Amino acid sequence: MVAEDDEKQAELVRRYLEHEGHAVTVVGDGLAALAEVRHREPDLLVLDVMMPRADGLDVVRVLRAEHRELPVLMLTARSTEDDLLLGLDLGADDYMTKPYSPRELMARVRTLLRRSRRGTEGTASAADQALTCGALVVDPDRHEVSVEGRPVDCTPGEFRILAAMATEPDRVFTRQRLLEELHGFDRYISFRTVDVHIMNLRKKIEPAPRRPVRLLTVFGVGYKLTDPARNAPRAS
Repeated sequence: MVAEDDEKQAELVRRYLEHEGHAVTVVGDGLAALAEVRHREPDLLVLDVMMPRADGLDVVRVLRAEHRELPVLMLTARSTEDDLLLGLDLGADDYMTKPYSPRELMARVRTLLRRSRRGTEGTASAADQALTCGALVVDPDRHEVSVEGRPVDCTPGEFRILAAMATEPDRVFTRQRLLEELHGFDRYISFRTVDVHIMNLRKKIEPAPRRPVRLLTVFGVGYKLTDPARNAPRAS
């Protein structure tokens, strides 16, 4: 689905998507986008930020609050880092600034669809697929996170970081590696994107976010996920 109030831009995106074999629905405002997502349940949403009735940021905020996990690729004329980080923090999966290359847009769409399809595949049971690091449990099949049995709500970006790190506890992940997990390569997105996601994750999984014991900084390198119980000093 394409949500874009500029008719020429919407038509251009529609033609490129249809040329690649996709069925496309086009809407021109935020409220229509929400209604159509709920009705049609599309595989992916290409979403303009500046739209009437409800802007793209509000649309993402509502979709994630409803626990809808469809991939969202945001398009915007804004290019400041704060705008990009806000969109990603709300749960957008990727971000492109205008003017953009339609061919690059199609490449991003293909990447998001492949990632989404991989997330719904797999023959093992959910219990077999769950990743654990001490009391932290990450379930890729159900897209669920819990700490000490308490459910934790994560944005798609936060979940991808946590799932990647939970596959290899105690491994140090560079910011570059985590950025690739999030968005591939984007000339507009900096390593600060990763730092923002890490900061938000600490608020959700750490008992004291300013003194993390699970999601640790390895200065000059990156971050690692560890089990605080295993690393706690033993009583004599």
